[in-house]
Amino acid sequence: MNSDERLDQLTRWVRRFDALGDASPVPVSEDASFRRYYRVQGDESLIVMDAPPELEDSRPFVDVAAFLASMELNSPRIVEFDLEKGFLLVTDLGCTQYLQQVDAEPGTADALYSDAIDALIVMQKEGKAFQGRLPAYDETLVRFETTIFRDWLCDWHLRMKLSDCEEREWQRCCDVLADCTLSQPSVFVHRDYHSRNLMVTETDNPGILDFQGAVEGPYVYDLVSLLRDCYIRWPDDFVARHMERFFVACESGKTREDFARDFDLVGVQRHLKAAGIFARLFHRDGKSAYLKDIPRTLAYVVDVSSQYDELHFIAEYVSNRVLPALEEAVK
Repeated sequence: MNSDERLDQLTRWVRRFDALGDASPVPVSEDASFRRYYRVQGDESLIVMDAPPELEDSRPFVDVAAFLASMELNSPRIVEFDLEKGFLLVTDLGCTQYLQQVDAEPGTADALYSDAIDALIVMQKEGKAFQGRLPAYDETLVRFETTIFRDWLCDWHLRMKLSDCEEREWQRCCDVLADCTLSQPSVFVHRDYHSRNLMVTETDNPGILDFQGAVEGPYVYDLVSLLRDCYIRWPDDFVARHMERFFVACESGKTREDFARDFDLVGVQRHLKAAGIFARLFHRDGKSAYLKDIPRTLAYVVDVSSQYDELHFIAEYVSNRVLPALEEAVK
């Protein structure tokens, strides 16, 4: 089915509902998946999510939406859905992403991020009720995600192969990252909690989007997604201030030193994965917009890895091999 036929099918589905009999879906956005979003106007503004079932499984979205609603967090509520067709009608959280807001008015960032930290704490504490009902962020998934960097960015995008010696060093670093990630307290993890998935709302800020990948995983994962964001880099004092807000509230039982190490190493693992995903989005899905975010994402990897002897190889490899190759690739 081509895109026009798919849109026709979606429009007919939407118009089955009384308040939307004359609705004409207006494109809102795409994301880093195969989903597309449309806004429709009836008695109120609503969002239609088009998730082709052969490409996207929408059942996790439905499940996690119910979990977040029970926590009284501000996330889209499902109005209607048809999983066989891959159509979902959900409430509309508005048009302003955190990223757009802080770009336009940087002075609003502290208040917005305080709200985001508060919502994250609620998600972790109330999320205990759903333990065992989310996929586990286990060793298989952690190690698979790390291979995305090597396979898609290094091998495929840059045509760089690790030597046997480099492969041994790479695997040793991956062991360090996996051990740190898997040893942390396990909580409800959104898994993509950043400035493009948080919406500015007048009440109950923030609006939380793109939560279908939620897992049970490390307690700092969402925090590092938020504060070391692939799409905007915050000053160190801003990051430290909001880390401290989270540290006090989360009651992890960790020392500040251990908390900082957990934050740093989970960040390295996440940023390696994200850089690989950005390359994959270009080569597999034809989405080039994310390529510009790779240098920012890898700058975090270099800055953090260089502070840990056990990650020295990653710092050197990314700094001396990968980043220069990226610069050369865009010439």
